Order: sequence, then structure tokens, then C-alpha cells
Amino acid sequence: MIDLNILESLINDNEKKITILSNSSAFLNDSLDNINWVGFYLLDNDYLYLGPFQGHPACIKIKVGSGVCGNTIKENKTIVVDNVLEYKGHIACDSNSRSEVCIPIYINNEIYGLLDIDSPIFNRFDSNLVKELENAVKIIENALKLAK
Repeated sequence: MIDLNILESLINDNEKKITILSNSSAFLNDSLDNINWVGFYLLDNDYLYLGPFQGHPACIKIKVGSGVCGNTIKENKTIVVDNVLEYKGHIACDSNSRSEVCIPIYINNEIYGLLDIDSPIFNRFDSNLVKELENAVKIIENALKLAK
């Protein structure tokens, strides 16, 4: 269970987007079991660029439409992959990842980037957890709207 009140208190009233994303990735990393990477990719033209994260070094640039992250932006929706080994075109930044969830982030109705979380176990992201993560993203979006 993610305590969204704590997330909100950590990121509200922050002036910088980088601070909001950094504390959000650290908080989610501390709040979730059985994950090996949590962080953000930020959209710039046709590419996603690595933002603040917790975990092993990751891919720094992903083309929109490539992998789970790129398809999240292309399809403009949350994507849950129960088994990344079966996902055509999966980009394996960490060979230990087995499942993944990506949730788009919007600022003023435009895609800003996404939240990406990987797990070393299959089927890690059930519908209840995905809903919680989408609610966390809404809190993050609200904080980002007010930041520079």
C-alpha cells in the first residue's frame, strides 16, 4: 500500500520539477516491495530521456514507439507487462527485470513523460497496485504543474 499523503507532503510546494521527480522516485522505491527500478523518462520531441530514478543504470534515450516506455507514449495510456520476456521489442536495461508498468504523466493536457517501474518477478503489477500508482502520478502531475 502506498501512502499517498506522504508522497503529497514530500513533493508539494517544491519549486523545481527535478526535486519533485527525485523525491517521488525515492519514495516509491522505499514504498514498494519486489521492484528493481523506479523512475521517470521525460519526453523531448520523439525521444524519452532518462530522468530521476532509483536502481541500476538505465537506458538514457528511448525513441517514442520503442519498448514499453516508448509505446506508453505512442499509445497514450498505461501499459502493464506481466512478462517482459514475451513483450516484442522490450528494451532490457536490467536483465533481471521480469515485469513492468509504465504510466504517462501529463502537464496541462500534454504528455510530459512517464513513470516506469520494473520488477524482478513476473506478474508484479496487479490492477489494484496499478490504480494506486496512477493515483500517485496524479499527485505528481499536480505538483509538476506548479513547478519550474
